[in-house]
Amino acid sequence: MATTLFRNVLVYRAEAPDGVLGPTDVFVDGQRIAAIGPDAGGAIVPTTQTFDGGGHKVLLPGLINGHFHSPANHLKGAFPSLPLELFMLFESPAGEVFRPTPREAYLRTMLGAIEMLRTGTTAVQDDAFLMPLPEPDIIDAVMQAYADVGIRASVALDQPELPEGAKLPYLAANATRAFADSLTHPPAMSADGLLDMYGHLISRWHRAEGGRLTAAVSISAPQRVSVEYFQAIDDLSKRHAIPLFAHMLETKVQRALATEQPRFRGRSLVGYAADLGLLSDRMNVIHAIWVDEADLDLIADAGAVIAHNPISNLRLGSGVMPFRMIRDRAIPICLGVDEAICDDAVNMWSVTKMAGLIHNISGLESDRWPSAAEVLDCLWNGGARAMGQQHQLGAVREGYLADLTLVDLHTLAFTPLNDLRRQLVYCHAGDSVVLTMVDGRIVFEAGEVTTVDEEALLGEAREVFAELRNLRSDGYDEAGRWLPEYQAMVRRAREADVGMNRWVAT
Repeated sequence: MATTLFRNVLVYRAEAPDGVLGPTDVFVDGQRIAAIGPDAGGAIVPTTQTFDGGGHKVLLPGLINGHFHSPANHLKGAFPSLPLELFMLFESPAGEVFRPTPREAYLRTMLGAIEMLRTGTTAVQDDAFLMPLPEPDIIDAVMQAYADVGIRASVALDQPELPEGAKLPYLAANATRAFADSLTHPPAMSADGLLDMYGHLISRWHRAEGGRLTAAVSISAPQRVSVEYFQAIDDLSKRHAIPLFAHMLETKVQRALATEQPRFRGRSLVGYAADLGLLSDRMNVIHAIWVDEADLDLIADAGAVIAHNPISNLRLGSGVMPFRMIRDRAIPICLGVDEAICDDAVNMWSVTKMAGLIHNISGLESDRWPSAAEVLDCLWNGGARAMGQQHQLGAVREGYLADLTLVDLHTLAFTPLNDLRRQLVYCHAGDSVVLTMVDGRIVFEAGEVTTVDEEALLGEAREVFAELRNLRSDGYDEAGRWLPEYQAMVRRAREADVGMNRWVAT
């Protein structure tokens, strides 16, 4: 088993007064941190890799991307900012022209994974929407990319199971015949088919690569699935002790569902899930922007985690999550990119900075704004809790998995070093990362990803996706044919009184 010794490094420790211990030594034996301290190198052998931090490099827990959708990795900057419901017409069209080959799915997954490793992200929760439908060879391509590049990944299948008209309010009003027909068109794969695909994902990939790859499950969102499918997904989550992903109350349109869809009977999506008995401590409640106090009490009582995606929420104009209301209830918060198409990067440092800034315009007293320490707690402890791995991820501690990031403090972001926590949150963009380790294996060092031929993969991706963009241009035009109808829905929701405002006044 491989061993690594980090000599003379600072070690991030949340409870330390200035955020660090050391300089000291850290010894990694196989997948785990075996020892921390001046005698940590006592077990080295001739094959031990040794790195000297010179007293000015800090060993951090690997960053955790708590919410992500990899299938849009190749679409950074492709579309203008639009509200979610309009954006999704172009983000995930279901036309046959958009069906990927396994190699396409592999390459686009690899693009995001490489960017994460380069900036110190060691773990990701990928809620993969595989349009027009998930198939075994596409699932395998996604998982093989994560296997090859060396990142830790937990992957679910984010697929709707109900027709479009059941998922959104207002659309049926005054609909033309053609549009009304599109609202009742069944999704590409039935609930039974989706559960079969979960059978493939779990049986082949759950706990693969020595446990580095795991399965998760997803309902996408409560309004997008039937009660029976929601229950079946929850049962899989319970049986395999894996996270369940559920987008809830990301937009004002989704808040309006409470009164505009009869099945919700005035209940928010959170209240609906709670009444079904399906809001649990295995659930990642994603976004939670248009929530009220009652919603947050239910989430807190259930022990669920909230996934905060502040850059995506700005790109799509969704609103600002009520951070302090959530923290006051001790609800764990993780941070996420969401996806490259509505973040335009796969860099958790920019997400961390935005989480540290956007809530300062909440109107609260300044002592209620997020501190740098709180934001880092979300990044690491919240991320580990979202993955259900809080006992072994999110900290540099003996016995924990060796998912580590080495950052050089002799760089512009940290010169002079005034406050490590604040400079990590507000100053660092990822360019000071000199080494990334996942599961005790070095996957990025000296400016290069060590596990794959990055140059060749990027060259192939440029060629493949440039060609596909041209081939699919007509498909994007077709995807936008109902844009006016969706725009009317968003405008109607914008004017609705839902008892709260999560937008910043102009």
